[in-house]
Amino acid sequence: MRPASRNPVLGIWLMVAAVAAFAAQDGFSRHLAAEYSTLMIIMVRFWAFAGFVTILALRRPEGPRAAIRSERLGTHLIRSCLLVAEICLIVWGYTLIGLIESHAVFAICPLLIVALSGPILGERIVWQRWAAVAAGMLGVLIILRPGAGIFSWAALLPLASAMLFAHYSVLTRLTTRDEPTFPAFFWPGVIGAILMTAIGLPWLEPMAPQDMGFLAVYCALSILSHWLLLKCYEQIEAARVQPYAYLQIVFVTGIGIVVFAEVLEPAVAIGTIVIVAAGLYALSLERKPA
Repeated sequence: MRPASRNPVLGIWLMVAAVAAFAAQDGFSRHLAAEYSTLMIIMVRFWAFAGFVTILALRRPEGPRAAIRSERLGTHLIRSCLLVAEICLIVWGYTLIGLIESHAVFAICPLLIVALSGPILGERIVWQRWAAVAAGMLGVLIILRPGAGIFSWAALLPLASAMLFAHYSVLTRLTTRDEPTFPAFFWPGVIGAILMTAIGLPWLEPMAPQDMGFLAVYCALSILSHWLLLKCYEQIEAARVQPYAYLQIVFVTGIGIVVFAEVLEPAVAIGTIVIVAAGLYALSLERKPA
């Protein structure tokens, strides 16, 4: 703990930069996965991420073996499987329904984490948090519009992705209760790379030179976004900076409209506002006694 050296303003700007990098990364993944195998693109992304966390482990002051030591490797394996599946589904969703609608639905994820923290972590959840979760689900229904004749099964992909990432996040909290945070960051990158290599290698295909450049930028953005997030959490508490993470929806919407000519439908905009408002309300409860 280093309260004297923390810089909340810097932490906020690092979070804004991180979500901007994540949004740009999503734009590249949408383009690349539309042209090539989604599994191949994500496999290369995990290769880059595994290299990044390995370099970090080698530079840890306590030494790499001590830095990655964990008594919960089984849990880390489950987390890795969840993360691999989550990324595959959300990127697949980008290619079918676009960035805007995918992220609008995925915005329910923080509220799903709230709902899961009770049964998995044993946390007590007051009725206000359940109300926020219910409001968020209402926002999802507004976006999906079941029964309106325009519902697409592909819209379930980001919803399933949000559920998978919520489980991943809750299990991350569980593993970091009695262990340092670095193993929880390291193992999904390395195990995920092994899993994606086994899944994605059969889908390896040649790429145009221009797209190889895009893939390199995509991998660089993946590393940069995670690095910015790490630096952010060194400067400010996670709970205080989480509201700024919702800016990713704004950045993604801009990329979707300007780069991919996507359209922001009124129902998607209204549903997203409902979900974000519910999420911000749930975050505001974190500072109050549960």
